[in-house]
Amino acid sequence: MTAGRLPPLLLVGCGRMGGAMLAGWRENGLAPSFAVDPAPAAAELAGPDLTVVAGPEAIPDDFAPAAVVLAVKPQNAADTLPTYRRFGGSAVFLSIMAGRTTAGMRRLLGDEAAIVRAMPNTPAAIRQGITVAFPTDAVSAAQNALCDRLLQAIGQVAWVEDEALLDPVTAVSGSGPAYVFLLAELMEQAALREGIPADLARRLARQTVAGAGALLAASPEDAAALRQAVTSPGGTTAAALHVLMDAAAWPDSMTRAIAAATQRSRDLAG
Repeated sequence: MTAGRLPPLLLVGCGRMGGAMLAGWRENGLAPSFAVDPAPAAAELAGPDLTVVAGPEAIPDDFAPAAVVLAVKPQNAADTLPTYRRFGGSAVFLSIMAGRTTAGMRRLLGDEAAIVRAMPNTPAAIRQGITVAFPTDAVSAAQNALCDRLLQAIGQVAWVEDEALLDPVTAVSGSGPAYVFLLAELMEQAALREGIPADLARRLARQTVAGAGALLAASPEDAAALRQAVTSPGGTTAAALHVLMDAAAWPDSMTRAIAAATQRSRDLAG
C-alpha cells in the first residue's frame, strides 16, 4: 500500500477504543469516512473527514469503505453485525471485539467475508498500544496491509497464524493495562497508610509505575534482570519482594487472573 492518507473507512462504535483509533487515523490523514454510534457524544467527533450517524440505515448506498472497523461490545455482535453484510463484497472487516471468533463473525457477516480479528489495548490513546491480529484466508494482501496500517496508527502490531492465541493475548495485553493501573492504585493506598500525604502518594505511585515502564521499554534487559538490579540483598526492596513473590501472592494471583480473563474471552466467542 502506498503512503498517503487513509482510504474511506466505516467505524462502527466510537467508544474509548474506537475513538482512540480514529484519532490515530486522523493523524495519518483520512479520506471522507463514516462512523456509526447512537451516543450523543459521538457526534462531537464529526468533521470534514468524518460523518457520524446514529445507525447504519443513514449510510449512503454509494458509500464504499475500504474497511469496516467493528468496535462494538462483543455482547452486541449478534444484533449489530448482520446490518453490515452489504459491505462484504469489497471491504475488509477489522474486529476489535474481545472473544468474538472469525467463525462466529462469518455466520453474521457472510461466509465470504474477509475478516481480521485484532486485540488492541488502551495505551492506543497515546499511540503506545500493542495490537495482536489474525487474518482469515479470505483477506487479501492489500487488505492485510491496510489493516496493519490502521493498527500501526495506534502503536505496535504483531500478527499470529493461530487464532486461538487471541484469547490469552486478550488476557495479557488487552486487559493488562488494568492490572498496571491497579498496581498504581494499591501503591497509593499503601503510601497513605504509611503517612505519606495524599498528593505526594499519588504522584509517587503514578510516576514510579510510568517511569519503570519507560525504563523497561528502553532497556535491552528483560524484566527479571531489571528487578534484580534494583534489589540489594537484605535491603528494603528485598523485604517487599519477599512478600510479593511468595508462591501464594503475586505468582499465584497473576496466573489465576490471566487464566480467568482467557476463559472469559473464550466464553464471549460466537
